[in-house]
Amino acid sequence: MIEALLNFDFMRYSLLSGMLIGFLAPLIGAFIVVRRLSLIADALSHVTLGGISFGMFVLTIFPALTFLNPMWFGILFAIVGALLIENLRSMYSNYQEIAIPIIMSAGIALSAIFISLSDGFNQEIVGLLFGSISAVTQSDLLTIIVIVIIAVAFILIFYKELFILSFDEEYSKVIGIPKWIQFVFIIIVAMVISASMRVVGILLVSALITLPVAIAMRFTKGFKQLIITSIVIGECSVVGGLILSFYMNISPGGVIVVLLVLLLAITMVYQRLKLRSNKGAVIDGNK
Repeated sequence: MIEALLNFDFMRYSLLSGMLIGFLAPLIGAFIVVRRLSLIADALSHVTLGGISFGMFVLTIFPALTFLNPMWFGILFAIVGALLIENLRSMYSNYQEIAIPIIMSAGIALSAIFISLSDGFNQEIVGLLFGSISAVTQSDLLTIIVIVIIAVAFILIFYKELFILSFDEEYSKVIGIPKWIQFVFIIIVAMVISASMRVVGILLVSALITLPVAIAMRFTKGFKQLIITSIVIGECSVVGGLILSFYMNISPGGVIVVLLVLLLAITMVYQRLKLRSNKGAVIDGNK
C-alpha cells in the first residue's frame, strides 16, 4: 500500500479524496439525519448520476469538449434537484416527504436515458455506481477540496442557524432565520453528494452520510459530540475500506458500507448485552 501511494498518483488522489469525504459526509449527515431527511441523499445521488451521464453524452457528441469534467454536470444537476426538492416541500406542506421520491424518479429516468444515449454501461459508469480507486483524478480532488472549504466555512458561520433549522424548523421561521440559509445548505448537501460518488459510488453515498451518524447516535448525548464521533467513524471506515479494497481488488464503496454496517451491528449487540447485564445486576441487588 505504501509503495502504491509513492508510485501511483491515483492512489494518492483516492486516499486524500477519501479522507476529505470521510470528514465531510458525516458532518453534513448529522444535520440531515436530525432533520429526518436521510432519503434526500438517495434522491440527489440519482440526480447526480443523471447529470454525469448527460455530461458523458455531451462529450460523445462534442469530442472537442473533453476538458469538461462530467462531475461538473453532476454537481449542476444535483444543485437543481436540491432546489426542486425544497420547492416541492413548500408546495406540499402537509406531505413534504413526497418531494424526495418525485425527484429521485426523475433522476433515475434521466440516468437511464443518457446512459443509453452514451453507448450504455461502461467501466466508468460502473465505477461511478459503486466507487473506484482508480477513478479519482487530480481534477476531482481539487473539486472536492473546494467543496470541503465551502461546506466547512458555511457550517462554521451559520452553525447556530443550522442547529435550530435541524431541530425545529417551525421555530426557525418564528425567530426569522432567513430561508436562503436552508436553500444554501441543501445546495451544499448536493455538492457533497456529487463529490463523494467517485470514492463511495452513487448507489452507496447515502450510507456514508447516514450510517456514521446512526452509529454515533447509539452512544453520544450532545449534538457536537454526535458530529465529532460521526466524523471519526466516517474517517475510519473510508480509510479502512480503501485499504481493504486495494488488497482485495474490489470496489471501495461496498467495502466501506459493509464496514459501517458491521460496526453498527456490533454497537447494537454490545448495547443489548450491556442492558441485559445491567438488568441482571439490578435483579441480583434486589434479592
